[in-house]
Amino acid sequence: MARTFWYRKGEALTNKSSEPLAPAIDGEEPRRAIKNPHISSKDLIEMTCASLEDDQGIDIVRIDLAGKSSIADYMVVTSGTSQRHVSAMADHLVARLKKAGADSRSEGKAQADWILIDAGDVIVHIFRPEIRDFYNLEKMWSMDIVPDSSEMSSDTPAEDSASGAATS
Repeated sequence: MARTFWYRKGEALTNKSSEPLAPAIDGEEPRRAIKNPHISSKDLIEMTCASLEDDQGIDIVRIDLAGKSSIADYMVVTSGTSQRHVSAMADHLVARLKKAGADSRSEGKAQADWILIDAGDVIVHIFRPEIRDFYNLEKMWSMDIVPDSSEMSSDTPAEDSASGAATS
């Protein structure tokens, strides 16, 4: 017997078993929130990074989101050399997650410029290099980044900490 869900657009609801549902988007049926109860987030991140390394992902960056966001525990950002490479890495990762019993969803496979894979506690972004450079997610989500010395202008006068006056 199929269950019918009643919802308003953009509103998150629960079904009779009180499982959370993702918000409905533009009249679509609400989707179940992704949960992977049998796999810890540490195992999931290790499996994800190993899969991307096996597929020769470029510059794999792991970002710990614990305490920064409630959307996931980890974020992984990597690049592929072409649209075909990006798409293949995403396909392989989704297949490996499914084989391990982890539920996941992906978006962006049609263009394969930027593919997002949501595996619950781990969110994976696979980019083509120029798209990754444009969005620069690592800088946005990593709070500990120190500016490059090349980004600091040598024309800006340094301030004297004691007097607050500019020195030349």
